[in-house]
Amino acid sequence: MDLMYFISVIEGNLGKKAKINMLPMQPGDVEATWADATELEHAVGYHPRTTIEDGVGYFIEWYKEYYGI
Repeated sequence: MDLMYFISVIEGNLGKKAKINMLPMQPGDVEATWADATELEHAVGYHPRTTIEDGVGYFIEWYKEYYGI
């Protein structure tokens, strides 16, 4: 998932724009990462049912309620 898309999902759920300060790669930054859970899905039959968009929304709702924001 693209980081900027993830940020846009958070922004959409908060109803606010993030203040983004783009910097060059920093020491220790990883240029690209990925995960493929296909083997796990086949081995145990697990298939995610919650989308990233929904999951972020649920988390933000919980966070606001928990911290009284």
